[in-house]
Amino acid sequence: MTERSTTRNSTARNSTTRSNRPRRAGRWSAVVGIALTALLVTAGPAAAHNVLISSNPGAGDALDQPPEQITLTFDQHVQEGADGANQIAVTGPDGGQWQRGDVEIDGAEVTTDLHPLGPEGEYVIGYRILSADGHSVSDEIRFTLNQPGPGGDEAPAQPGGEQSDEQAESDGGGVPVWVWIVAAVVLLGFGMAAALRAGGSSGSGSSSGSGKGPDTSSGSDGGRDS
Repeated sequence: MTERSTTRNSTARNSTTRSNRPRRAGRWSAVVGIALTALLVTAGPAAAHNVLISSNPGAGDALDQPPEQITLTFDQHVQEGADGANQIAVTGPDGGQWQRGDVEIDGAEVTTDLHPLGPEGEYVIGYRILSADGHSVSDEIRFTLNQPGPGGDEAPAQPGGEQSDEQAESDGGGVPVWVWIVAAVVLLGFGMAAALRAGGSSGSGSSSGSGKGPDTSSGSDGGRDS
């Protein structure tokens, strides 16, 4: 009878171990799935630089009337950043700067006002913006003024001078993409640790429970034999 009871106990423990394996695998799958989803959600949108999709004036436009404002529209929102992180400079045929005041950010749109333009010819809109992924993006577009505007032959003096590219880059104040990736990796680590703790607790509980059950049945068998 003792040999039969031992066999029954071993069979019960093996059955319990096999039944726990699918639950542990399910927990692991859920944790890994959540972590990967978090990684994709946080790092994915931040992985690409902003792209200019339209502007007013547009690239290559030839205008009879000078514009009063420059508007740049991007495919993603532009970060505010620190002072000087976002800039628009409008250089006229005379080499002077015709932008006026600070740029304004409204979601994916960046605008700046202009002094009344003066000399006819080609104007260059140079811009640098703080992309959604935390990096600076810069480029330029050109338009032509077909006839002189009311602003005279020389651009007004710009207050405070111009900020260098290096300073604007260092003062960007955005959130780089690596920050999001590190956060997702940390989240994955916490999830794996939680799964290990949960699996260990479940396994120990099942083992102790399976040990008690067969002892009871063994006692009952002994009672019948006596």
